[in-house]
Amino acid sequence: MKKHLFLWQFAGFTLAVALGSLLHFLFEWTGAFALAPISAVNESTWEHMKILFFPMLFFACAQYWFFRAEFYGFWWIKCIGSIVGILAIPTLFYTYNGAFGKTPDWLNITFFFLSAGIGFGVEYWLFRKELSFPYPCIAFIGMLIIALLFVVFTFYPPYAPLFQDPVTGLYGIIK
Repeated sequence: MKKHLFLWQFAGFTLAVALGSLLHFLFEWTGAFALAPISAVNESTWEHMKILFFPMLFFACAQYWFFRAEFYGFWWIKCIGSIVGILAIPTLFYTYNGAFGKTPDWLNITFFFLSAGIGFGVEYWLFRKELSFPYPCIAFIGMLIIALLFVVFTFYPPYAPLFQDPVTGLYGIIK
């Protein structure tokens, strides 16, 4: 697997941006309440972070079955990569908005792709370092806690700019 690591990470990146792009519109297209926990329910920065996180988590779960024997620190690497990727979204978005004002849609899409690339790039770099982290279950639980926060804050978002839909000014699911 080590010699195919780049291909695995590229496949993960491709899946994450494709599935994330689908998840951006899925709730709006279907109105299916069951899809709300994993798809974007509004245009807030938080929801854009969510649609990157879940594809990265799903890919990590699939990839684990192939990598678990070679990379003892697998879940730590995936957790770190996911956190870096999702944090890149608000970092890029708010930095640009602070410097230049409103972000055009094409640039928001670019930020999403770039954030996915950063997340998977960090994972690739950490996998190549062959670092060993103790207690992989803690990292896996961390990923589950992040997933739970995305779900909870979809339905009960804090009243903070990160969670506010810039189009409507509302928070959480728009009914």
